[in-house]
Amino acid sequence: MMIKNDIFQLAIYVFSGFLIGFVFHKWIMPVLAKLAAKTRLKSDDLIVSIINKWIISWFVALGLFIGLKNIEINDKYHTWLQDGLVVFYLFSLTWIAARIISGMVKIKASGTDAIIPSSSIIGNIIKIIIYCIGLLIILQSLGISITPILTALGVGGLAVALALQDTLSNLFAGLQIIASGKINPGDFVKLDSGEEGFIQDITWRSTTIRAVTDHIIIVPNSKISGMIVSNFYLPQHEVTFMVEVGVSYDSDLKFVEKVTLEVIRQTLNEVEGGVKTYEPSIRFFAFGDSSINLKALLRVTEYVYQYTVKHEFIKRLHERYVQEGINIPFPIRTIYIKKEDA
Repeated sequence: MMIKNDIFQLAIYVFSGFLIGFVFHKWIMPVLAKLAAKTRLKSDDLIVSIINKWIISWFVALGLFIGLKNIEINDKYHTWLQDGLVVFYLFSLTWIAARIISGMVKIKASGTDAIIPSSSIIGNIIKIIIYCIGLLIILQSLGISITPILTALGVGGLAVALALQDTLSNLFAGLQIIASGKINPGDFVKLDSGEEGFIQDITWRSTTIRAVTDHIIIVPNSKISGMIVSNFYLPQHEVTFMVEVGVSYDSDLKFVEKVTLEVIRQTLNEVEGGVKTYEPSIRFFAFGDSSINLKALLRVTEYVYQYTVKHEFIKRLHERYVQEGINIPFPIRTIYIKKEDA
């Protein structure tokens, strides 16, 4: 049994470990964080911030281990203590590795040094793999044979695969979507079924889309992989859209073109989301039943801005046509009534 002196000595070791860990956490790690922040890479910032969470715990555990080693207790307890410390350090290193690697995947996915929101399916798979490897290493360090465990997992995995065919179909479809790089979290997409919105996340089962009305659309990954999907963020965010309008057959088409282009430039320069450097154009494309029809081409920085830009353009174009005496005719039908002879 431990006497008072032993308890006091153990407390000193634990407190010393806490004090050293606190010094590292409070002063040394912030210096390393500042040095990492000066580099162009974001991975070193990620590593420092994650390791910093475990600094105090590591030194406290080390102080507890050294303190108990210097106390006269049964060798059996020393063995348990050593095994427990090994398990603690291996678990913490596994946790750190999982967070760092999944974080680096986010950085790599962006193609830049910035950390971007990544689909949770990749991060979760990476974490599960690393946790499984860490668990096997921990069991091996404790002298537990992992060969029977791996054999059981192989047989059990086959049974699970047969029972969860739909789930695995969605899982592999999600991996295929991410691997293709054509659909990423944050992209604005439109499905061939009509739904549209921002890709919020790609999980192991489904893809979550946040619509412009701020509600959530959940689509199974297997459905997404079989759909025609329009991604309005590839290859760039800017989008060109058309507005159709008809003018009277009596109109001077050159003057109509001049006025319409002026309104387009004014709208793009003054309305949020318009591409100010875009050179607008119009195209007359049909002789309609009651008008000559044209298409006005406008460009916005993102797909969602087309609604406000189109709204303002139609108002301004109508007002300008009225001022210039350009007529937008109503549909006209000429009906001939044939009278039958008595």
